[in-house]
Amino acid sequence: MLQKQLVKKFAERVEGSSFKLTFWDGDSTFINNGEVKKPEFEIIFREKLDLNEIRKSPQLKLGEAYMQEKIDIDGDLRDVIITGAKNVNNLAEGGPEYTYEEFMDRQKRLSQQEQEEGVRDHYDLGNDFFRLWQDETMTYSCAYFENHNKSLKQAQLAKIDHILEKLNLESGEKLLDIGCGWGHLAVRAAKKYDVEVLGITLSPEQVDGAEKKIAENNVEDQVEVRKQDYRDLAKESPEFDKIVSVGMFEHVGKEHIPEYFQAVNEMLKEGGLSLLHTITHQKEDPSHPWLEKYIFPWGYIPSYREVVWQLPEHSFWLIDAENIRRHYALTAERWADNFADCREEVVEMFDEEFARMWELFLAGVVATFRYIGTSVHQFLFSKGINNDLPLTRDYMYDK
Repeated sequence: MLQKQLVKKFAERVEGSSFKLTFWDGDSTFINNGEVKKPEFEIIFREKLDLNEIRKSPQLKLGEAYMQEKIDIDGDLRDVIITGAKNVNNLAEGGPEYTYEEFMDRQKRLSQQEQEEGVRDHYDLGNDFFRLWQDETMTYSCAYFENHNKSLKQAQLAKIDHILEKLNLESGEKLLDIGCGWGHLAVRAAKKYDVEVLGITLSPEQVDGAEKKIAENNVEDQVEVRKQDYRDLAKESPEFDKIVSVGMFEHVGKEHIPEYFQAVNEMLKEGGLSLLHTITHQKEDPSHPWLEKYIFPWGYIPSYREVVWQLPEHSFWLIDAENIRRHYALTAERWADNFADCREEVVEMFDEEFARMWELFLAGVVATFRYIGTSVHQFLFSKGINNDLPLTRDYMYDK
């Protein structure tokens, strides 16, 4: 009885949505029902939960309860997560004992080997898995929607082109792609701008997928992909005209942010351009405990001021910073729709708990980027002063 009262009291903090709670004994109650005839969704508790554990880390324990089928949803999971995101301040009252200091202590102990293991835990789930719900480009980062009607593939190609246009590539230049994924940006840069590209990633699965894409597009003479850490590459003293990194910086770790920029500084020619595309927070925050445990081990999302603060420390001049936050919510909606269509195949490939975990992750991305304020920034900067760029930003939008 006490557990049900506490759950109901917690749910009553929610504003703006009507929903139903059904408990393990069949008892149910409506929240914010008012004049609404039918609730927007139903949260079903299949068994009693350990409230003491939930109090310590509600985000982690409630996520695990959904994965383990202790909690079910009748309705759209995204509606539930969006409701939580809209009420994040109300629900945070009396929140977890998960402190910034504890998270930072773990970040300080992060080794290069652990970073690689964290990357591989996520990206080496298998190319067949990611191929199920991504578009044909296999571009696993925030797309760029010129309007709401664009397909995911069109938006991913637009994102790649937007980045390459910002870099102002010229024929014969050498481009480094740090965290190259499955290689579509590298291949497109080679074919469209006639440049030489080196792509590096820590995922053997991505190397395999990228090499196949390179061969399919007959650009073996222009594009190479390696399994290599950016710090190890910097020790070889290569030199590049342009350096790009898309969706990799979140794996660097707070303590290693200066190392990233130092490595870019060592590899970039004087006057060269670099573009960093990364998820950002408004302020410095620890990683979401459920995400850290199940999706991105050792991940850290920087604040945008952490990025900008580093630039002058490494002789970099900020040219352009663009926030494309809303585009990631649209991207994740497309991914979540695709995932729903292939859910049975995912369960066959892994299991029900894995499928629920990824449903929760993708729904969380939609809600987080639309309502909580996590962003995606593209930072364009030069090494030293560059007086050769066009005078206006118009060149970034030339087609």
